[in-house]
Amino acid sequence: MKAIQQIIDSGWIESYLLGSMTDGERVEFEMQLAESEELQQALEDGANLLEELAFRNAITPDPTIKPFLRAKIDYMERLESGEPMTFPPTLTENARISDYEEWLNREDMHLSIELEDVFAKIIGFTPEQTTAIVWIKEMAPDETHSDEFERFLIVEGTCDIQIGEEIHSLVPGDYLQIPLHVNHFVTVTSEIPCKVILQRVAA
Repeated sequence: MKAIQQIIDSGWIESYLLGSMTDGERVEFEMQLAESEELQQALEDGANLLEELAFRNAITPDPTIKPFLRAKIDYMERLESGEPMTFPPTLTENARISDYEEWLNREDMHLSIELEDVFAKIIGFTPEQTTAIVWIKEMAPDETHSDEFERFLIVEGTCDIQIGEEIHSLVPGDYLQIPLHVNHFVTVTSEIPCKVILQRVAA
């Protein structure tokens, strides 16, 4: 077996913490660990250092990831329960709210939870296009899309969408497409959440 200092200097502690040891190395390390307080302390110090590095380099996740992940899970569960696939029309500058009444009037297409920031219900999906009803409470954070166009049709409430340096003030019935490679974000300007038909279309 290796001497304790040799183990500490060899990088085995880091390999153990990262799960990159072979089975044989792990067995040998754990045997040494059970018998050595010095090695146990070194392992604890290493774990604390990795945790500190993780927090120091942490990246705040995009706040829209959680609601859209929930929406995808909800959509898959609905399909598995027998809901037929539907194909909402593609959003264009000529789109009207009434084009989406089939989905907007459904009892299950309403807010069913306390709205945090963003809530979404997917109403149609193909590999090229995802369509959802989305509620935005106060804002949707900065985004830049490189591989899909994002299109909005305002259903309820009002909002400002800033695209680069340009601000678009939108009311129910308004349509807007976000260009590729341009930073944009949404700020709700009404007292009620802004409800939109959101469509993401492959570029």
